[in-house]
Amino acid sequence: MPRLLILLTLPPDVTEQYRARLQQKFPAIEIDVIATADKAAAALPNADMLLTFGQMMKNLKLDLAGADKLKWVQALGTGLDGITDQPALKPGVTVTSLHGVHGAPVSEAALAAMLALSRDLPGFVRAQDEHAWKRWPAKLLQDKTCGILGIGVIAEALAPKCKALGMKTIGITSAPRQVAGFDRVHSVGELLKVLPEVDHFVLLTPYSPATHQMIDAKVFAAMKPSAYLVNLARGGVVDEDALIDALRAKKLAGAALDVFNHEPLPSDSPLWTFKNVIITTHQGGFCDTYVDLAMPILEHNMRCFLKGDLKGMMNVARAAA
Repeated sequence: MPRLLILLTLPPDVTEQYRARLQQKFPAIEIDVIATADKAAAALPNADMLLTFGQMMKNLKLDLAGADKLKWVQALGTGLDGITDQPALKPGVTVTSLHGVHGAPVSEAALAAMLALSRDLPGFVRAQDEHAWKRWPAKLLQDKTCGILGIGVIAEALAPKCKALGMKTIGITSAPRQVAGFDRVHSVGELLKVLPEVDHFVLLTPYSPATHQMIDAKVFAAMKPSAYLVNLARGGVVDEDALIDALRAKKLAGAALDVFNHEPLPSDSPLWTFKNVIITTHQGGFCDTYVDLAMPILEHNMRCFLKGDLKGMMNVARAAA
């Protein structure tokens, strides 16, 4: 009987939704649900299939060295670092992603971040905790410019929403093309020339060796001091030391950070201490309907896997050799 390992460090009620719905649809499979590194290491050798997030594999410091029966990994996100970059991932393992489902949740997270930074909502929360009546003028999004690095499903959802709020939108991508909702699209090579125009710089680009710490001191120097950074991509895209230096030197107005080089973010990180930095816990795509968004892809790929139709699977990021 095929065995599925669900490896998720999520609230138990969320994880249970995946288990229950997959078990109902596919009663012929066995399902193990695990949330800790020690139990996962013991269960991996028996797993034919693995359902997880790459970031959770990284956080738990798990490798696939003992996963000798493993034939398919279904990532619950679009980012595959932590899975496809593992040296122990055997050639015969197919890896699929959830590409295409994050447009609504992550674009809304970007808007929430831009609004919260512009209006300094954390300042109001701190004032509320102090029972203090404080006021300051909000910075409007209307007539501001949003620069978006990385044009995919999320950016295509975000740009029209920014336009609806009266913003100008500029895209920066490795493959420049006309995209609905963008006023202009530039190549990555033009990033430093474009940044002086940008009021909100939103990072959506995938993590790869090419994007590793591409947001560095030169980028922060090119941004205007009144601009904000929003990172909903991957922590590794940003040079965090350079960001900390830029914040200390007031080279930018603030940042909303959802992803980090090391997760959970260490308690001694200076990023916790800035009042103009909003920290969320890799929350961008995590929403009340995420399971509903995921299930059509999971069910389709499970049917294909059980039939031996690996070529019919959706979002194949790494085909079995």
